[in-house]
Amino acid sequence: MNYTYIVQCSDSTYYTGWTNHLEARIQAHNAGKGAKYTKARRPVKLVYYETFETKSEALSREYQIKQLSRQEKEKLIQKKDIV
Repeated sequence: MNYTYIVQCSDSTYYTGWTNHLEARIQAHNAGKGAKYTKARRPVKLVYYETFETKSEALSREYQIKQLSRQEKEKLIQKKDIV
């Protein structure tokens, strides 16, 4: 399974990425081993994710989400409660 996800950083900004192991990726972000962007903004909290069959689909969706405004991302997050 492949995932596109959004985490909320400690400074309230959002980071969007993709992975094939969601739990491990969030742990990596929080350990400072994830993306450079999140390394300085720990801890991060998973606020949204979608699942895909292929890496290509997940990467495509990651790109689409990155094009959204903050307001649009917040609407997307509110639609899918993952708690």
